[in-house]
Amino acid sequence: AQLVESGGGLVQAGGSLRLSCTSSGRSIASYTMGWFRQVPGKEREFVSAITWNSGSTRYADSVKGRFTISRVNYKNTAYLQMNGLKPEDTAVYYCATPPRGGSGWNALYESPSEYHYWGQGTQVNVSS
Repeated sequence: AQLVESGGGLVQAGGSLRLSCTSSGRSIASYTMGWFRQVPGKEREFVSAITWNSGSTRYADSVKGRFTISRVNYKNTAYLQMNGLKPEDTAVYYCATPPRGGSGWNALYESPSEYHYWGQGTQVNVSS
């Protein structure tokens, strides 16, 4: 069972990208999904999270109003639509789920330590 991110690439400032995170071998339908990003030498940073039923979302202040998280459970996939990209958005982006889904694990976690399953990451580069 693994998470696989895709959709990263090089884009000019002001442009858009849509990242996808697909789970294989494990249904993510009952899991909170999170997106994080990391640049070399810095800690992994929370970007956004969504509850299992898309009922609630949360965003880091730095991306609020520009990024949109969503999911399609029957496709076992979560998305991060990134608009108005800035050079400071350049990073490796990771998706993740907590160790369990369902009742008791449905919060919008912001700490990387609360997530257990991680994808390999996809690089996003935004040029000025």
